[in-house]
Amino acid sequence: MPLQNRVTPLGELVADTARGLVYGNRGCLHDDDGRIRRSFAGKRWIACRLAFRGWQRGPLLQPGRFTELFFLDEATAFAAGHRPCALCRREDYRRLADLWRSLHPGQVGADAIDAQLQGERVDRVTRERRLHELPFAEVPDGAFVLSQDEPCLLFDGRLLRWSAAGYATARTRPRAGRVLVITPPSLVAVLRAGWHPAVPLLHPTAVARSTGASGR
Repeated sequence: MPLQNRVTPLGELVADTARGLVYGNRGCLHDDDGRIRRSFAGKRWIACRLAFRGWQRGPLLQPGRFTELFFLDEATAFAAGHRPCALCRREDYRRLADLWRSLHPGQVGADAIDAQLQGERVDRVTRERRLHELPFAEVPDGAFVLSQDEPCLLFDGRLLRWSAAGYATARTRPRAGRVLVITPPSLVAVLRAGWHPAVPLLHPTAVARSTGASGR
């Protein structure tokens, strides 16, 4: 059976055979039997390379160790509220930190970044996921929105429905109106500035679905 460690754009953990192109963690979320018991442990939610320096992870979901998570792509990791790892993605992290100083003057270092993102992705009182409303025109490619109660990627004038294995049906992006944005505001701003990470920003199915879309 697949493990419950695939992450949706809404940050939920699901069991699926699809692995994805980006790896990460947000602390130890499982018990000694490998069952998921919490949605996060702490504010440090990171997105990593699948492979780094030949390190071997061994069996997944080991007792007392962080829970290994997998994302379809960087856009999914951003939507879930994860930022680049400062170790395996050092250059991406440095670029994020440079952008962060212009977005949030006075916020310096990983702790400040993580605290800001925590407030944007989790409601302080209810502990539930936060969404943020924006005009459609202000949402950049690579961000996720909630459309027809489903997470959808904005890309190349289309809304692409997310699945753990890739992007599915596509339809034309509305030109007006407002929408609930899943990707935290600070990471929306990073995407708007132009983000070209070391890991895949988009799964190959995003381009395939967009170019082959019929507008449905």
